[in-house]
Amino acid sequence: MNTIEGVVFDLDGTLLNTLDDIADSCNYALEQYGFPKRTIDEVRNFVGNGLGVLMEKAVPGGRQNPDYEAALDAMHKIYAENCLVKTGPYDGILPMLEKISSSGIKCAIVSNKPDEQVKELSKIFFSKYIEVEVSVGEKESAGIRRKPAPDSVLAILEKWKIQKDKVVYVGDSDVDILTAKNAGLECISASWGFRSRDFLIEHGAVCIADSPEEVAAIVMV
Repeated sequence: MNTIEGVVFDLDGTLLNTLDDIADSCNYALEQYGFPKRTIDEVRNFVGNGLGVLMEKAVPGGRQNPDYEAALDAMHKIYAENCLVKTGPYDGILPMLEKISSSGIKCAIVSNKPDEQVKELSKIFFSKYIEVEVSVGEKESAGIRRKPAPDSVLAILEKWKIQKDKVVYVGDSDVDILTAKNAGLECISASWGFRSRDFLIEHGAVCIADSPEEVAAIVMV
């Protein structure tokens, strides 16, 4: 791997364990419309493509259900109020960010979570290491395509003025593998998140880190 000057991180399942808060909010929204609750493992498999896709998979009949939009709206509101109840960084994340950022390497976040929540969570947990301006969430209403489209990643590279071969992408899912590919970046796949090592390999992962410490070691070679 070339000398790295920047790292773009996924958020959910990579930096933060957000699964419990997402699942609790999803189930509360589903209950409002008489839909059955989903298990934590079901929700784990639903996340990665934004709340719209999450609720499409969680609501019986998906987008064809007449209550889909209302349930999605409820999910947005409930999760905005409850995104910090059980959420926190995975073990080793803060030391990893400290090591990487103190070496002069820039760090950013690109997520399919709503932009306002990405910025809020970044401020709360990572303000010492990652600027809010490069903590970017879903903004399709502004014409910016969500991952795996490379739009947000490429905008950060342009802001940094760093060439692609000096930047690496770190994420825990198949969406992240595709995002890195579409942006022309090398990808480090995190096996501690929402997808298993076997799943990542099946979906094209070529560099897998089993801990945040391994990410730091790979990036700082």
